[in-house]
Amino acid sequence: MSQLPSFLQTLLAFGFALGLLVIIHEFGHYAVARLCGVKVLRFSVGMGKVIYSRRLGADQTEWAISILPLGGYVKMLDARDQDISSLSEQELKREFCRQSVWKRIAIVAAGPVANFLLAVLLFSGLYIHGVSEPVSKIRVPSIQSQAYMAGLRHGDIIVSVNGDAIQTYSELRWKLLQLGLEKKNAQIGINRESADKGALVDKRVFELPLSQLNNKDLEGDFLGKLGFSVARPPAILNVVVADGPAMRAGLQEQDQILEIDGKPLLDGLEFTEIVNASANKRLQLLVKRGERIFELGVTPEAETLNGTLIGRIKVQMMLSPEMVQVDSNIVEAIVKGSKKTWDTSMLTFKMLGKMLTGDISLKNITGPITIADYAGQTSRTGVVSYLSFIALISISLGVMNLLPIPVLDGGHLLYYSLEVLTGKPVSERFGEIAQRAGVALLMALMAVAFFNDITRLMS
Repeated sequence: MSQLPSFLQTLLAFGFALGLLVIIHEFGHYAVARLCGVKVLRFSVGMGKVIYSRRLGADQTEWAISILPLGGYVKMLDARDQDISSLSEQELKREFCRQSVWKRIAIVAAGPVANFLLAVLLFSGLYIHGVSEPVSKIRVPSIQSQAYMAGLRHGDIIVSVNGDAIQTYSELRWKLLQLGLEKKNAQIGINRESADKGALVDKRVFELPLSQLNNKDLEGDFLGKLGFSVARPPAILNVVVADGPAMRAGLQEQDQILEIDGKPLLDGLEFTEIVNASANKRLQLLVKRGERIFELGVTPEAETLNGTLIGRIKVQMMLSPEMVQVDSNIVEAIVKGSKKTWDTSMLTFKMLGKMLTGDISLKNITGPITIADYAGQTSRTGVVSYLSFIALISISLGVMNLLPIPVLDGGHLLYYSLEVLTGKPVSERFGEIAQRAGVALLMALMAVAFFNDITRLMS
C-alpha cells in the first residue's frame, strides 16, 4: 500500500475504514433485531439507489450495496414505512413497532455498542501485539513556562500522574487532558538524572496547575502551551555530508554539539532550529569528541525552502524520541482496551458538552475531508497507527450516534426512554416535527464540519 500514490492511498484507506465502521454499526442493529425476532428486509452498505443485491436466508433478507458510499442502513419490517395490512398474524408478530420498548431500545442501541466493541477489540489486539511509543521523558525549553515554574526540568522522566503509573508520553498527555477538562491540578511524579549521570535521584512529586487553564488552552497542542513536549536525543552528528559546511569546519560523525554561541543546547531539535534560523551567520560551537571538548566555528549555507531562507550545514542526526515497547497478555489487553474505549468515549462527550456551552470552539468539529486525511497519514505510518485511527473513529461514530438528535440512534433512544417513563409512545406529530428539527441540526453540523475541513486545507 505504501507504493500507491498519496491521494489514491488516502482514498483507499478512508474507504476501507468507513466501510468497515458502517458494516460493524449496521450489523449490530441487524444481529440484535434477529435475536429479538424482528424480520430484517434489507441490509445496505451505502445509501440511495441499490446497485447490487442478493437475497439470502430463510427470511430472504436483501444484502445490498447502494450508490452513495456514505453510511448504510438496516431496513426492518416496520408499520411506519410500509403497508402491513396483508401480512399474516405470524408475520405481524415480527414487526418492529410491535416489540416491547426494551427490545426496541436494544435494537437501536446495538449499532453504537457494536462500534464501541470494535474499538475494544482493536485496542486489545494492539496491546497484545505490542505498541512502540515515546517514553514519558519530557523536553522543557523555556524557563518561563508553567512546567518549569512547577519544578519540572528538561529530561525528567514522568512516572506517575495523581498516583497512576505512567510509562509513555501518550499516557501522560491523555491523563493531563482529562484532568485539564475537569479543572484539577496534577501531581506529577518524576525520576530525574543526577548531576554525575550515574543514577536517577529518588522520585519527586510536583504540582502542575491545570486548574488555571482555560478551555481554549486545551485545544491543539495543550502540553506545548504548558511548556513541554516529548524529549529528543542530544545533538549527535550521525552523518556529515562530504564537502558540506560542517565537514569543511572540521566536524566529524559522532561529534556531540554541547553549546552554540555559549548557550547550552537542550537537544538535536534545538540545534536544528538554530542552524535553520542562521543562514550565512557564523556559529561558534562547543563540541565533544570522545573525551575531548573543544570549540570550532561553522557558517550555515543559505537555501530557499518553500519561499523561506534557511541555513544548512549538511549533517544528519537522530531526532526521533526514545521509544518503549508496550505489550500485555490477553486479560490485561482486554482490560486496557476497554478502559481506553470508555475513557475516550467519556472525553468525547465532555468535549461535545463544552462545545454546546461555548467553552470550546466549534473549530474542533472535523468532517470527512479531515478524517480522510488522517486515514491516509496513519496508513502511511503503519498498520498499528492505522488500526488505532480506526478504533478512535469507531468510538467517535458510536458517540455521535448516541447524541439525542431525532434522526440518529440517540434520538430514537430518547423517544423510547420517554415511552418507558410515560407508558405510551410519543405522538406521530411530535415525531415528525422532531425529525425535521433533527435533520436541520444534523445538516448544520455537517456544514460546520465541512467549513472547518476547508479552512484547515486552505491554511
